[in-house]
Amino acid sequence: MNTRTNLSYCYDGSFEGFLCCVFESYTKREVPTLIYPCEEPQCSLYPEKQIETDPAHAERVFASLVNKISEEACELVQLGFLTCLPQKELLLYRFIRMGYRHGAAVVNWLADETVHSLRKAVQFATHEAHMLCGFVRFSEQNGTLASIITPKNWVLPLMRDHFCSRYNAETFLIYDKTHQMALVHQPGKTEIFPLERFSLEEADGTEAQFRRLWKRFYDTIGIEGRYNPKCRMTHMPNRYWENMTEFQEPALPSGKKDFHPFAKASDACLP
Repeated sequence: MNTRTNLSYCYDGSFEGFLCCVFESYTKREVPTLIYPCEEPQCSLYPEKQIETDPAHAERVFASLVNKISEEACELVQLGFLTCLPQKELLLYRFIRMGYRHGAAVVNWLADETVHSLRKAVQFATHEAHMLCGFVRFSEQNGTLASIITPKNWVLPLMRDHFCSRYNAETFLIYDKTHQMALVHQPGKTEIFPLERFSLEEADGTEAQFRRLWKRFYDTIGIEGRYNPKCRMTHMPNRYWENMTEFQEPALPSGKKDFHPFAKASDACLP
């Protein structure tokens, strides 16, 4: 039977929805030229087909990734879906088709363009999540610890276990401004959900004092003789600075200015 290729798939943007695209492709013998979320319309010359999300279909495809390819391939697909790679769905779809045909060996085909691009994107996403686990700065907002991040990849699922285990008894919120998603944790309950906008309230006296203390600590531990801005940019990229307390003006009441005896050392990079 011939395979149809002159169409594009539109789905709801969820991982389960993407798996349903794979299910539709194999059951209807179709190879889409484009797969994209419905809220991100694409310019395509081919007719659009909307794929409904069916949990049962998604579960069958998910199980097949482990059974027909490998657990490593299944994890690679899950992590690949969190990346900011353009047209990631089509890349993942091609990888899955290769896996169904050739088995577990495909995960080690590093010379293959599809596998190489996927692994590179996953490495970038996991590295960004690792970096942000150290760069998140919380502020107290009416008894809740709150933070804003602006990642390129969808990293909240990768950061969840790290913060939930360390702040298990706390109530906290991490807002992903890029993807308009929020990770909210309360003792015994954690959830990631869409949130269109969120902003931190103006710091009160106690919060302002903690920010000044943190900035003073950062300035004080710097070693002026090891001032190396290029090294610091390598370990702490500039795009994270806007949400980091140590790079913001100190929050002071009544327009007062704080005194930092080692102001020049704030740019130091420790080994």
